[in-house]
Amino acid sequence: MTACAFASAVDDPKRFSGPHQLEAYLGLVPSERSSGEKQHRGSITKTGNSRVRCLLIQAALSLLRVRKPETEHLREWAERIAARRGKKIAVVALARRLAGILFAMMRDGTKYRPPQAQEEEMEAA
Repeated sequence: MTACAFASAVDDPKRFSGPHQLEAYLGLVPSERSSGEKQHRGSITKTGNSRVRCLLIQAALSLLRVRKPETEHLREWAERIAARRGKKIAVVALARRLAGILFAMMRDGTKYRPPQAQEEEMEAA
């Protein structure tokens, strides 16, 4: 479901200059209220497609609950953020990272390869 909704929302990845622009388009970046030298970051902007944003957050929650070897590095990364900032912020950060990964997969036309698999391929070459 998440992949289909993401693909329909993004449509053509060439519209975006990079994953950060897509993450902002989906409303997964913090809002900012700045004045002079003070910078205050608030909750996420929630612009863009709310259905895709909700599905990405549900996928992030699922990754945190289920232990799979191919997604272990993402879970550990999110747990380190959760220890510092809290679980809700870690879930949104993981959803943002998932959006970046899905964007790269669409742009390059590749399948997902965990970092361990990438390292093994480089050693074999």
